[in-house]
Amino acid sequence: MKRIVIADDHEVVRSGLRAIVDTRSDWIVSGEATNGEQAVALALETRPDIVIVDYSMPLMNGIEVGRRLRLLHLRTEVLILTMHESEELLTEAVLAGIRGFLFKSDARKHLISAIEALLDGRPYFTSVLLEKLLHDYQINKQNRSDVLLTSREQSVVQLIAEGHTNRMISAILKLSVKTVETHRAAAMRKLGMSSTAELVRYAIRKKLVAP
Repeated sequence: MKRIVIADDHEVVRSGLRAIVDTRSDWIVSGEATNGEQAVALALETRPDIVIVDYSMPLMNGIEVGRRLRLLHLRTEVLILTMHESEELLTEAVLAGIRGFLFKSDARKHLISAIEALLDGRPYFTSVLLEKLLHDYQINKQNRSDVLLTSREQSVVQLIAEGHTNRMISAILKLSVKTVETHRAAAMRKLGMSSTAELVRYAIRKKLVAP
């Protein structure tokens, strides 16, 4: 029996994903999480084969969840669900050791195939995404307007936008306050910003948090 954790902050999404997983008699949903911290805790508790996690999660985004599970040396594959067609997200996911990346809009059609691939030790990235990223890269590689923040910088920006202080962020991400301040400063420098309000607006625009 293969164990699967589902992590999304919307109950209707979790229910839909569970319904798809439940079509397989040899798979079981071993837990559901509503934020990134819960997803990591459930993975530690239930040792699932797969964690399906929305990228835009409270407290800790999906890529940060994947990075944390890798640091904990869990034999768990991570499947990121996202609504955003982003080369940066895919790049950061791969760098974090994540081998599954799927659009939410494709979940009904491709979730089973994605899980099967990961269980077999194969990566799964929707072909539409890869084709688009290749096309965008070829056209825009000489003139890219988006600033690439690291996933850790994005996590810090997300938590700032959610109203957390540097000390609270250090506890959530298990970093020193000084390291959090360094990531915050690096993000603001890359983005050309000088205030928390600007960071919050950026996080909303990039859908790191809900408006």
